[in-house]
Amino acid sequence: MVLCLTAVCLICAAILGGVYALTYNPIQAANQKALESSIKVVLPQGGELSDALEAQSEGVSYQYYTLTEGDEVTAYAVKSTTIGFGGPLTLMVGVLADGTVYNTSVLSHSETPGLGAKCTTDEKFTSQWKGFSPDKSLKVTKDGGDVDAITASTITSRAYTLAVSNAVALVKSLASNE
Repeated sequence: MVLCLTAVCLICAAILGGVYALTYNPIQAANQKALESSIKVVLPQGGELSDALEAQSEGVSYQYYTLTEGDEVTAYAVKSTTIGFGGPLTLMVGVLADGTVYNTSVLSHSETPGLGAKCTTDEKFTSQWKGFSPDKSLKVTKDGGDVDAITASTITSRAYTLAVSNAVALVKSLASNE
């Protein structure tokens, strides 16, 4: 019995390892394509895009890209992750040099279908981020801010808003260091 179970485990492990090896490169290519398309959505057209850069803010590591025209940075694309209702919520946030949110794009989420997952499809929610002024409060209205939450998805809306807020804070710290 022990030999039989060992053989079955070895065969299953070999199959899983083989499937992982076969799918690793296509999955990485799909993830890179999604990342590149999200950067295009969250940044204005034109300029030169940098390679991926790393920065730390309050003990959290962020990946970001800069868009430059000449020697001047005009915008940043920041990959920001927070915890939503269902798990990690990862956004690409485009922030102009003056701190205005240009646009946002969801890279991945584990939110409840039909509720929190609306953060990718609810036009009223997603459109409010385009041109979001740095003078407004980056909190949902329930918490005294200027962000209209998704109906019945306050936790997801708070997580989304926090991800945007973290990206804006990172850009402010990067801009002040330049």
